[in-house]
Amino acid sequence: MIHISGLDLSLVGGAGPVNILKDLDLRVSAGETLGILGPSGAGKTSLLMVLSGLERPTRGSIRVAEQDIGALSENELAIFRRKHVGIIFQSFHLIPSMTALENAALPLEFAGDAEAPDRAKEALVATGLGHRLGHFPSQLSGGEQQRVALARAIVARPSLILADEPTGNLDRQTGARVIELLFRLQQELGTTLLMVTHDEELAGRCGRILRMADGRFLPEGQA
Repeated sequence: MIHISGLDLSLVGGAGPVNILKDLDLRVSAGETLGILGPSGAGKTSLLMVLSGLERPTRGSIRVAEQDIGALSENELAIFRRKHVGIIFQSFHLIPSMTALENAALPLEFAGDAEAPDRAKEALVATGLGHRLGHFPSQLSGGEQQRVALARAIVARPSLILADEPTGNLDRQTGARVIELLFRLQQELGTTLLMVTHDEELAGRCGRILRMADGRFLPEGQA
């Protein structure tokens, strides 16, 4: 599902170029669950941005779902994301003026799918929000908003889900419910899941754990 080799990412800041990701190699099999641990600034979120095509690497090769995403144009990357990638952000990124149903349907609406409302309703029902379809984000709790974001991420049945601190803005009990739901849906869909987190216990739910520090992967088994 994922094969990156010699991956670097440098961004230009006020003091000049900053090396964010440094010579990363990674292979992830289809259907695998991978937890990525590391402190703030380790490069975890930047890695997800590169894998989703939202940032372009400075150097190296990157293949996701059999696509050389480094060779895709911006329009091709947008199509690639719609077809293959579901992204769950720590901040829910819901559109305030849209209902839960409209937010969840967005990826399919962009793709021109005539069944977008029905499939979005199905995804929201799967996340336990069938009774909140017409509610706006301001009318939903934090946990409900995150479940809308989860429904939006799975509505197109992506082959890859990228989750960036998916419980970071939730209390422990609500976060636990969202994670149970995420792993249940991952198993039902057979989706590959990459989840970045500070939480050792949460990462332990994944089949494999990698640790990052200073833009690099630590050797497996090293804390």
